[in-house]
Amino acid sequence: SYGSLARFTDVKRLRTFNRRTVVGFGGDVSDMQYLDRLLLSLDIEENYGSSGHDLNARNLHTYLAKVMYKRRSDINPLWNQLLVAGLDGLDQPFLSSVDLLGTTFSSPTLATGFGAHLAQPLLRKVVDDEAQVGSVTREQATNAVRECMKVLFYRDARSLDKYSIAVITKDGVELKEDEQLENQSWAFAEMIKGYGTQTV
Repeated sequence: SYGSLARFTDVKRLRTFNRRTVVGFGGDVSDMQYLDRLLLSLDIEENYGSSGHDLNARNLHTYLAKVMYKRRSDINPLWNQLLVAGLDGLDQPFLSSVDLLGTTFSSPTLATGFGAHLAQPLLRKVVDDEAQVGSVTREQATNAVRECMKVLFYRDARSLDKYSIAVITKDGVELKEDEQLENQSWAFAEMIKGYGTQTV
């Protein structure tokens, strides 16, 4: 349909920032590219600065929230929802969101776009509250994300079976792009009745 932009199959929506932060983008691609350039210039400024301090995930989230709020106040919003994940100044896990209005919130699991509706319940089965965050293994977390991506692929007619996944540890960010969905099965489709020319 007009305006779906389904023709762009290689848009990467995860960006690393310094060694221990990842920014995930949902929404408009051109606004994402603007924010990416903004983050690149901030990263260069931080790397050449002489303060000896790095921006951690919490600092970066605050910066992006102020950028989004200023653009909203200028009645020229950036049509994105951002997820900032990484480690804060105390090396504790950090995950928070900011939307086009500059509204921020944190949760043990977050998603943007269609994932906020379909993936969140699946993620909450693994991590329901802050107390459970420390007990989840890397394998459990990545398997949950992979299962969410499979469900999202099944439910969105314009999605692709490729995605990016990032794992953040104290040692740094491990970003894998062009991951492929595995073990796909459309066997459930023949049991769906009531759509198209099928009869009950």
